[in-house]
Amino acid sequence: MSEKLFLGIELGSTRIKAVAIDEKFEPVAVGAHNWENRYENQLWTYSYPDIWAGLQSCYQSLADSYEKKFGAKPTTFAGIGISAMMHGYLPLDAQGKELAPFRTWRNTNTGQAAKILSEKFNFNIPLRWSIAHLHQAVLDGESHVQDIALITSLAGYVHFRLTGEKILGVGDASGVFPIADGGAAYNPSMLQAYDSSALSRSLADILPRILKAGEPAGALTEAGAKLLDPTGHLQPGVPFCPPEGDAGTGMVATHSIATRTGNISAGTSIFAMLVLEKSLSARYSEIDMVTTPDGKPVAMVHCNNCATDLDAWVRLFAEAAQHISPQTPIDLARVYEALYTLALQGEADGGGLAAVSYHSGEHSTGFEEGRPLLVRLPEAKFTPANLMRTLLYSAFATLKLGMESLTENEAVQIDKIYGHGGIFTVKGVAQRLLAGALGVPVTVMDTASEGGAWGIALLAAYMGHEAKTLEDFLDGHVFNNQSGSTIHPAQEDVQGFAAYLKRFTASLKIERTAVDVYA
Repeated sequence: MSEKLFLGIELGSTRIKAVAIDEKFEPVAVGAHNWENRYENQLWTYSYPDIWAGLQSCYQSLADSYEKKFGAKPTTFAGIGISAMMHGYLPLDAQGKELAPFRTWRNTNTGQAAKILSEKFNFNIPLRWSIAHLHQAVLDGESHVQDIALITSLAGYVHFRLTGEKILGVGDASGVFPIADGGAAYNPSMLQAYDSSALSRSLADILPRILKAGEPAGALTEAGAKLLDPTGHLQPGVPFCPPEGDAGTGMVATHSIATRTGNISAGTSIFAMLVLEKSLSARYSEIDMVTTPDGKPVAMVHCNNCATDLDAWVRLFAEAAQHISPQTPIDLARVYEALYTLALQGEADGGGLAAVSYHSGEHSTGFEEGRPLLVRLPEAKFTPANLMRTLLYSAFATLKLGMESLTENEAVQIDKIYGHGGIFTVKGVAQRLLAGALGVPVTVMDTASEGGAWGIALLAAYMGHEAKTLEDFLDGHVFNNQSGSTIHPAQEDVQGFAAYLKRFTASLKIERTAVDVYA
């Protein structure tokens, strides 16, 4: 049966996940591997050995899941797709050797380069974009720059190792360098404007080739098959779709690639992807212009911090419960469910508490480093319910500030938001509070827990499909029988979050002091 299945693998910030789907687009086997980024030499990174050990572990987990269902390990697939965290910096030389440690989207050391390029292009170049990392390496005089033959994303790197093809899907490529209107190529005037004298090749020559969703992007090589599956069961020759970033696969997985729709992916970081009806009238430092996997313009509001601090508090409560009852095993999933649900009992504005949950720098509010912060007045109602509501509010607060530029300054209309990511696992809690924060209905599909791995598997299935467009494919073949839940904003939550957001914004002054003095 393996030849009728499509495999999607996504390298997320805390987990690598694999999903095999059938011709009805239903998951039939899954695999996962947990991992964490490292802070080394003042940079956030994942080591190259960790990348491949994680991928092999994840694939083996999927192969075991498959074997339990079908009685044998998979040997081939009808298509494979690779997705990963967007942005960052991964330079290779002409022999394909890694020239520097992988620098993730989380790094904020590229401020000088981003500012120079944003002015030169009259286009917002965020700190985490690959071109900002490259130009910062040029400005810093890093010796490896002269040897660069390719810069790519994490998904592009894995795709290259497995297929030998230097390719990116347009959605992922739009976080490397600005894309021309229509989504078929990098912006030619900006390529020409870039001073590449520090490079041994032109910038155009070291960027991956761009493909749109549905186009073939190479096949699994013999070396690639052994790299992904050292057991030797997986055979070469499997066709690959273009590698995509987690933003694009999130849009696919949540059925939000049509105009006036959007999705919010919430995990370690949080970002909103809003498909636009027209171009923006101005440049905004907190808004990225990227694309859908089929090339439509998208306004992306990205925040480095979301649920990390929230997770830390949940683990703290779980550890405290374990000390109180050391003989009773603590089910962390039940702790999450209990604490998240408790947040709904909190006061609408969080009871006078404020949290700035910045574990790392936050570009959209001007912080190069983070200091997780909880603030309360002596008379504030410091209850577990108010604390949990405050922490969930904090996970969404910076995103809300960024989205106000679109809704207030550009009059961007949003009909519906689709949510996905770990923060929505406890049904109805984060979904309801997000609806109140944004003032729009929030839908979570039943398939949302599959996330980007399912999204990239769908893109693998779309390659060669009879549907003429990606939107037709999703509308008429994938989501025509899918269900989900929608929560409309409650006025109490809208007003409560608005009151909380004022405290959050004021607390950023305290956060600035904390970053400056607490080293």
